Amino acid sequence: MGTFTFRLPDIGEGIAEAEIVAWHVKVGDLVAEDGRVADLMTDKATVEMESPVSGRIISIAGDVGDVIAIGSPLVVIETEGDEAEAEVSSDASAVEPSPLQGRGLGEGAADAAPAVIPLSPTLSPEGEREKVAHRSKVLASPAVRARADALGIDLAEVKPSEEGRVRHADLDAFLAYNAGGGFRPAGTARKDETVKVIGLRRRIAENMAASKRAIPHFTYVEECDVTALEAMRAQLNEARGSKPKLTMLPLLITAICKALPDFPMLNARYDDEAGVVTRHGAVHLGMATQTPGGLMVPVIRDAQDRNLWQLANEIGRLAEAARSGTATSAELSGSTITVTSLGALGGVATTPVINRPEVAIIGPNRIVERPMFVPDGMGGERVAKRKLMNVSISCDHRVVDGWDAASFVQALKRLIETPVLLLAD
Repeated sequence: MGTFTFRLPDIGEGIAEAEIVAWHVKVGDLVAEDGRVADLMTDKATVEMESPVSGRIISIAGDVGDVIAIGSPLVVIETEGDEAEAEVSSDASAVEPSPLQGRGLGEGAADAAPAVIPLSPTLSPEGEREKVAHRSKVLASPAVRARADALGIDLAEVKPSEEGRVRHADLDAFLAYNAGGGFRPAGTARKDETVKVIGLRRRIAENMAASKRAIPHFTYVEECDVTALEAMRAQLNEARGSKPKLTMLPLLITAICKALPDFPMLNARYDDEAGVVTRHGAVHLGMATQTPGGLMVPVIRDAQDRNLWQLANEIGRLAEAARSGTATSAELSGSTITVTSLGALGGVATTPVINRPEVAIIGPNRIVERPMFVPDGMGGERVAKRKLMNVSISCDHRVVDGWDAASFVQALKRLIETPVLLLAD
């Protein structure tokens, strides 16, 4: 028998440390070669760590949310055969662990270069026994216990409906409640829940706080009549053939790309430490996308060179990559201006937060139908039902003036309300 110390490898791109966002093993588990061990998040992306050997996990590097340095021990695996000892020796001499920064195993852990990582208190064998003993006090059939384990549900958190025994119906109620509100009888309250802010959610929190702290935002909102635009979209969809169905977003992006050349101060990134604003010629458009883990911003490269169908294809591809966690670091960085939309939940108006270091973010809002006075073709006016949508823009007031933002939105409004211009060269 031997032990193998699997150290966090160099992930590349100058990354010095990574945050543990998920464990797929615990102490005592058997892991196969190439089996998933943990997910770690860098500033760029989430990376899956796979075991280079088969064996039993005897210690891990910390809790979810901890940050460990490149070259530091991630897990120690008990293996069979003499080769494991040699591999540990080779591994230890080949990789010098760097000092840990921020959260993680603690100061001095890297200098000590331990052969075995200190056991995580929450995943120690004693802790696991206590957890198992606690679960065993809950009355439930073997089938219910097996199903709860497969779903990752702690039976102690499930309220039994009768005789103090948890049944399948109770699991169903628990799942329904936690999936989206569900229903609970009057007079009962959901248990308090402590949620650790880690991974993507922590990145979002840090980025949004930095944006609001550093950037003096201002927001401008204008109402646009999208009746003709929606009619054109319907006609294009009817004749699309095998092309993807057009939503409002490709049309809006096309309008943005046509308007931006006259407003270069908006398609820009501001390095406030260097005091330099870079006004970009190409439009690398960030597309705020809601994912199960939180908000991500994949980037449509050279959006100005793509037609409506190409934009629709790229929007669908990037949104799926973001939601499935397969988006690359290159697809999640380098945007020059961002569009954020809540679709049908868009509300009447929004005040979006700038995706720093960009200087502007555009937010289309929900389309509503209202009566309006329109020309009747005989010099007068008549009342007609029109489709209206507010467009919001938030800008960095350090480098963008209110006049510029308002003028840009008015140019955008003209394109939106005269949609034939979107298809003109």
